[in-house]
Amino acid sequence: MNNVMFTCVPMKSANVLFLTTVIPSQKRGGGEVASQAFIDGLRQNGCQVSVVGYMRKDDYFDPSPHELLVEKRYIETRKAPLYAVFWIVLSFLLRLPYSAAKYYSNTYIKLVKFLLKEQQYDVIFIDHSQLAWLSKLVNNRTKVIFIAHNIEREIYLSHLKKSNNFLGKWLYAREAKLVGRMESELSKEVTEVWTLTEHDANYFSQLEGNTNLVKALALPPNSDRTVDKVIEKKFDIGLIGSWTWKFNEEGLRWFFKFVYPELSSQVSIHVAGKGAEWLREKYPNVRYEGFVPSAQAFMAEAKVIALPMRGGSGIQIKTLDALASGSAIIATPPSMRGISLISPIVKIAEQPQDFARLLSVEVSDWNTQKNKIAQEITSDWLKTRRKRFQNDIASSIEDKFQAMPQMLKS
Repeated sequence: MNNVMFTCVPMKSANVLFLTTVIPSQKRGGGEVASQAFIDGLRQNGCQVSVVGYMRKDDYFDPSPHELLVEKRYIETRKAPLYAVFWIVLSFLLRLPYSAAKYYSNTYIKLVKFLLKEQQYDVIFIDHSQLAWLSKLVNNRTKVIFIAHNIEREIYLSHLKKSNNFLGKWLYAREAKLVGRMESELSKEVTEVWTLTEHDANYFSQLEGNTNLVKALALPPNSDRTVDKVIEKKFDIGLIGSWTWKFNEEGLRWFFKFVYPELSSQVSIHVAGKGAEWLREKYPNVRYEGFVPSAQAFMAEAKVIALPMRGGSGIQIKTLDALASGSAIIATPPSMRGISLISPIVKIAEQPQDFARLLSVEVSDWNTQKNKIAQEITSDWLKTRRKRFQNDIASSIEDKFQAMPQMLKS
């Protein structure tokens, strides 16, 4: 007969293994920004975190001692069309979603097995559902937490609805079915599920057979601190994002197809971020800047930030960054998903005419005093959000230790 003894492990000695898709310290996209926020939050709470993941072929940074590289590989389909064929074949052979087959490798499996053999981890994170195939390696070893950045099933169902060709519909239907099954099974296998919005938390809580704890964590903005002074405004409207991501691109094209014609030709518009080269010299009052060294500085230089997201899942990292910039914000409802801030400089519009009208009003009414007062409201909200995020991580990790079973034979 076995007896179970519960012990409490001090936070400072917590040894954490963080399994992710791409080593996120360079924060090249929203998913990596979110992953790094969790890693930083764990470390700030005294945990020692080992991060395991891939690097892109064009990454040239040196991983830190706590970043364990699986290998360099292509990540984005658009950069590796030949690899896409291999990933599709692999997805059928392994019965995995295509989005998971992209990250599957024996090298990753061998590295995780080696780490589990060499060290004892107090908590193991599976970051992104695309790594669900690793769950069988870590189950029954320690406390396992799944970080669900999005509801992937919802994303692919949205793509399915918008697809206009038979092959596309079939592939999206297959992906939605397989990724939905993968998310459901993973949420039942782990100890706890962390999400970025209450909507996503409700989804995972209501999955049939899931009795594990699910909680939404208040992800902080990418910027270390809010803008504490009014920066000189250099243009009227700013848009920034990773335009290679399908939902971002759809939002940007919606903006220029439906909102832009409603705006005065005297309004200056700047667009930052990779993937919108089609905008160059297309409109007389629009400047496409491409990649900018500081997204925070770019947003702070705009009188108004336009957030035209039309779909997707999870929280929008750029929305949090926009709030930290101190500039006024006009956003669609999906852009504010998971954010409950009420502020004079944040307004929501769904229809293009309303969106354009609010942009015009904010551009014409902008003044330093109004911006400063509203900025104080936003700053207080963001500080509270950062504190809540740290506290949520601390309480979750401590809960794991308070209920950590040490199986002893009698």
